[in-house]
Amino acid sequence: MSRGLDHIVHSVHDLDQAAETYRRIGFQVGVRNRHPWGTHNRIIQLDGCFVELLSIGDPERIPPPDPRTFSFGAFNGEFLARGEGLSMLVLESRDAAQDAASFRASGIGAFDLFRFEREGRRPDGTVVTVGFSLAFATNAGAPDTGFFVCQQHHPENFWNPAFQVHANTASGIAAAVLVAENPTDHHIFLSAFAGERDLKVTSSGITVNTPRGAIQIVDPAAFRIRYGFESPDVSSGARLAAVRFQLRDLAAARVQLHRGGIDAAEHIGRLIIGPAIVHGATLVLEQG
Repeated sequence: MSRGLDHIVHSVHDLDQAAETYRRIGFQVGVRNRHPWGTHNRIIQLDGCFVELLSIGDPERIPPPDPRTFSFGAFNGEFLARGEGLSMLVLESRDAAQDAASFRASGIGAFDLFRFEREGRRPDGTVVTVGFSLAFATNAGAPDTGFFVCQQHHPENFWNPAFQVHANTASGIAAAVLVAENPTDHHIFLSAFAGERDLKVTSSGITVNTPRGAIQIVDPAAFRIRYGFESPDVSSGARLAAVRFQLRDLAAARVQLHRGGIDAAEHIGRLIIGPAIVHGATLVLEQG
């Protein structure tokens, strides 16, 4: 079954500082949430997908990993020890238990299903319960990037159009962009993870078109040409490097970036903010 983009985890040292950066870029950023396994997050919600700003809030509560249990906190703590950036790619799930079984059969994940709930708040402050089941996958060729799918159990309590209004007019995520020395080395994993057989392969990379957005993996030279910035270091494997956002009005975003004091590059008809500003990530704003 084909799986669309659900969210992207952006791991940062200072959660409030990163939230302020995203606000200056023109995004509405949610309140701080706390996980029982030591991480804190703040959500940037779009139509059907979101960016999860994540930091380590309570390191003493992080459980150690074991062969059957993926430690979300430990993975992101180790990621942050190397530096900030986009740490995890998450796809939607209609049945996380079935997806976990599929990953096991495909040889890309042998972890137990993980389910949790936490409190959320509506725009009026009303407390609600949100719940998720997660099925994790691993790509041996991308040890510094996490992959999982997410099934929402109370989606009516999570998604809210009031949280999806952004000054830069962002409406969705067009693509998550990874970088690898040899993109084609990852086509088997991407096909199994996304549940897509039809991958577009070119000399510079691979594109997986999903029901919601695309997953692209390119080599460092192609990344530099397309976005005007250097990619993360991929000497140890593929890395998640950029998020492409769809905008309703690129001109309005340009005004917002000026107002927020954000130095964005104009490159091939897009506004691009580099990793030195966005805590190790490259953000691409494009008319969509």
